[in-house]
Formats: sequence, C-alpha cells, structure tokens
Amino acid sequence: MPTTSKQHIQLSAEVPFDLGGQRLDQIAAQLFAEHFSRSRLSAWIKDGRLTVDGQQLRPRDTVHAGSVLELDAEQEAQGEWQAQDIHLDIVFEDEHILVLDKPAGLVVHPAAGHADGTLLNALLHHVPDLVQVPRAGIVHRLDKDTTGLMVVAKTLQAQNRLVEQLQARSVSRIYEAIVIGVVTSGATVDAPIGRHGQQRQRMAVVEGGKPAVSHYRVLERFRAHTHVRVKLETGRTHQIRVHMAHAGFPLIGDPVYGGRFRIPPAASPTLVQSLREFPRQALHARFLELDHPATGARMKWSSPLPDDFVWLLTLLQQDREAFVG
Repeated sequence: MPTTSKQHIQLSAEVPFDLGGQRLDQIAAQLFAEHFSRSRLSAWIKDGRLTVDGQQLRPRDTVHAGSVLELDAEQEAQGEWQAQDIHLDIVFEDEHILVLDKPAGLVVHPAAGHADGTLLNALLHHVPDLVQVPRAGIVHRLDKDTTGLMVVAKTLQAQNRLVEQLQARSVSRIYEAIVIGVVTSGATVDAPIGRHGQQRQRMAVVEGGKPAVSHYRVLERFRAHTHVRVKLETGRTHQIRVHMAHAGFPLIGDPVYGGRFRIPPAASPTLVQSLREFPRQALHARFLELDHPATGARMKWSSPLPDDFVWLLTLLQQDREAFVG
C-alpha cells in the first residue's frame, strides 16, 4: 500500500548555553538532529510548527540560551512510494544499519521510468519504519546494472553519521571491474566529473565539475583486457565508468561509456560471443568498510564476484593460456 501514514510529534528543548546566539535553524538541527533532517526542521520553522517561547521566528533569527523550542507537527511519510516484497540479499543487519548485496538489474531509487520495483520499494517492505527516514535510509547508490555491497541507514541518526563518514572519505569502497585494454600499471585518476555538455543523461570529465578521485590497480592481465580493482575516494555518479574510460580503459559491457569494442585475435567463438553479449558493465562493489554509526567499531564486508563476472574471467584466462608461448 502507499506510504501515506502520519505521526503526531510533540517535543520541547531548552537552548543550552553553548548554543545560545546561533541561528534558529542551526540550533534546531543540533537539538533534534537524531530525529529529523535539517530540511524538515527548516520547513517546520517556516510553517510555525517549531516555535521559540511560543513565538514564530524565521530560520535565520538568532535565539538566546534559555529559550524553549517547542515542536508540534505531523511527520508525514517521506514519499508516495509502494512497499514491495522484493527479495534482498542481506549480508548484515542490526537496529542501526543494513548491508546488502545488490543484484544486476535492480534500480536503487524510484525515478522516471522506474516508479516501482526498486531497492527502495524492497527496503520499505523489509523495514516499514524507513518511511520516516529521508530516501528510506539510502546514503549511496549503485547503478542499475552494477552489483555488490551497499549500506542503508535504518534511523536518521545512523544516516547522519554515515553521510558524515562519506563526506570525510572514511568509508572504504573497493570495486572490481573488467576493462577493455591491457593496463600496464596502477594509477590514480583525479579528474572532476559533471554532466556531459550535449548528452544530459551522461556524465563526463569536465572543467568545473565536482572533484572526483579513483585509484586503480591491476589484478590480472589478459590479451586485450584487464581485471582491475578500483578504490573510490569520492562517490560521483558513474565515477568508475567515467574515470576508467577517461584513462583509456572503458568497462566491458558499458552501454554508455564502453568505447570501441575489442576482441583478441583468433579468439574462440565462445569468448567472442560472451564479449559481444555481456549484458551490463562489468563492475562489482567487492568490499565495504566503515565505522558503525552507533558503536564506532570498524566493520568490513566482502561480496563474492557474481557468476557472469566469474564466467567472463574464466574465458579470458583460457584465451590467454591458449596463446602462451
């Protein structure tokens, strides 16, 4: 059913001495951060739902220590999304976070053309309370056809802590990919990413784009392809796909950034067919490491390579061995 439930909220808090003299929206964010997002609190201030000593103020107004903030509002669901019973491969779960292994073909968030059947719909079915958390707790995304590990926050407090870690670049996200071309050595791609000038659905390395840094190293070389490991320092849309193509090594199967198709000379019909028909970009989120948002303990997970990825690696290895010497 649609997520249209409401929850009546009544809270009050006295402004402590160390927060006195700051803007109302800044104070509210610190006093109520574990329960609500900054944007939600700011909207309530503007609507008169969050008052100071019974008076409605503007978000930018200064509030003194000792004043009492009172919140009387209705918390509505975060979106008109359907909870759907879609299988989730859950690697870890407690009351704060959930780590899952995403399959190929699963869109993470509803958008034009994908109103339902997404990871978000599945999460709402598995954890109905996520309707009260922005974006149902999703703090980072994987492209539709990228497989592997994702972390989801189950509370607003956990979401805030995870976002802070992502911004501080303390979350370790390591991917594996099969790229076109023989990579001679590892390197770092430090190149800003933004929307493509003409094709708005594409991203590109552009001057004035958002900072983006990827580190890659060689795991195994084949006759015309390479198995690489990529560590993300930032998390821009399509970052690995864009950066590896920019470095001259686009991902096998990438329908957007794939570049020129390449087949090793005299390759077997099976390998040729597999390279031509590989149904997605060969990219897998292999390792995830972060500080638990509640305990602070460092936690790490790994995900085995999916079957289609392993099959392609096997064919490439057989091809290389057939032509050794």
